[in-house]
Amino acid sequence: MSRERRPPLALALAVAAAVVGVLAAASPRAEAELQVGFYNATCPIAEGVVFAEMHAILHEDPTLAPSLLRMHYHDCFVQGCDGSIMLRSRRGTAERDATPNRSMRGYDAIERIKARLETLCPLTVSCADIIAMAARDAVYLSKGPWYGVETGRRDGNVTVAEYAENDLAPPDSNIVDVKTFFSVKSLTAKDIVVLFGSHSIGTSHCEAFRKRLYNFTGAMDQDPSLDAGYARQLRKLCPRRHGGRGRRTKVPMDPGSGFTFDLSYYRHVLATGGLFQSDGSLLHDAATRGYVERMANASSPDEYYQDFAAAMVKMGRTDVLLDSLGEVRATCGVFVD
Repeated sequence: MSRERRPPLALALAVAAAVVGVLAAASPRAEAELQVGFYNATCPIAEGVVFAEMHAILHEDPTLAPSLLRMHYHDCFVQGCDGSIMLRSRRGTAERDATPNRSMRGYDAIERIKARLETLCPLTVSCADIIAMAARDAVYLSKGPWYGVETGRRDGNVTVAEYAENDLAPPDSNIVDVKTFFSVKSLTAKDIVVLFGSHSIGTSHCEAFRKRLYNFTGAMDQDPSLDAGYARQLRKLCPRRHGGRGRRTKVPMDPGSGFTFDLSYYRHVLATGGLFQSDGSLLHDAATRGYVERMANASSPDEYYQDFAAAMVKMGRTDVLLDSLGEVRATCGVFVD
């Protein structure tokens, strides 16, 4: 989707700043479903508020954009897009306590947006929908595409760390493993290669790809599919004996374009094999490799933007809770009594 088809920032900010009057009651629906504009009757300023808050949040800390995009993926892949990733457990057994989520950032940003909406439209906009809208706005504010986000999700109240451990593809996955993880969510090979393009923004810690540099097969070797020059750069950043440095070092997933949502990720993967083994695995399947090659050589991002929008909308429909299935929490991280 071309960048021209997006709302001007001034308009979004003006809508978000408007004083809320009497909100019309929601029209009854014959069948529960996600839809663009779900809150038009019950909280018509919802998207404007989310966008305005996201604009302020990313102005304060632009590094949160990839984290908030990643949060939507991690939420949807574990029990569906139900906001359960936000729930806090006193026993350390929630999704956010799982290994794949320990480096997750942005929980406070979602709570900030939620608190603003609660003052305007109490108990109306779900945390799951806020996460979905924030992910879209993170992409847009990183110079990526704008697309319509379907809303109407309800929040889930079950959160289990083990589910996140089991349902999220680790960064050292091969293409067979990646396709298995995604197919369980009814996502295709094309969806995989399109959604992996989100690695165009953000960074990673050394531990996520250290095995690829120093012990790929268990024989103290390096992944032979990794470009030698790129591997040397990574070894300098992430030495074998790191003494804790690897937990602090942040390596861009798309060098030179870490805060711009564009096609350079595909050029990077094609030229070097990418940062993660799962990135490089896209070159080991005919369908995904063909897409990588086409995007790496594309003169315009328009096709990719359209594909990304479609894939995000599709992922956002994963096992959603509608109507009486689920709840709307006042605070995203706190269980309803």
